[in-house]
Amino acid sequence: MSKKHVSTDQLISTILKGIDEVKGENIQLIDLREIENTVCEYFIVASGTSNTHVSAISGSVQKIVGKESREKPYHVEGETQANWILLDYIHVVVHVFQKPTRELYDIEGLWGDAKITKIS
Repeated sequence: MSKKHVSTDQLISTILKGIDEVKGENIQLIDLREIENTVCEYFIVASGTSNTHVSAISGSVQKIVGKESREKPYHVEGETQANWILLDYIHVVVHVFQKPTRELYDIEGLWGDAKITKIS
């Protein structure tokens, strides 16, 4: 029996639900489809107020995506220190930052040619 994968739009919606569930802040969807040689189609970037909040956002995303979409991240990085946790769902990569770390790495600035949508 083969595993049924959810659409990218469904995955994005479920990820956003997971972020919203624990009040992630400053959420942005970065559409990378029009940029050559990118590693995925979308980035979702969100901020947490502390390492505990960043961990909670990551955990909520993984729990809700797992429950509703039966998808697990291909790779997870940064859970130990929780300054920046990356969840790789192949077509969608989620970045959850503490505010100072987000400002330092400026993902939105690095991908300035991409279409960026603020999620409220």
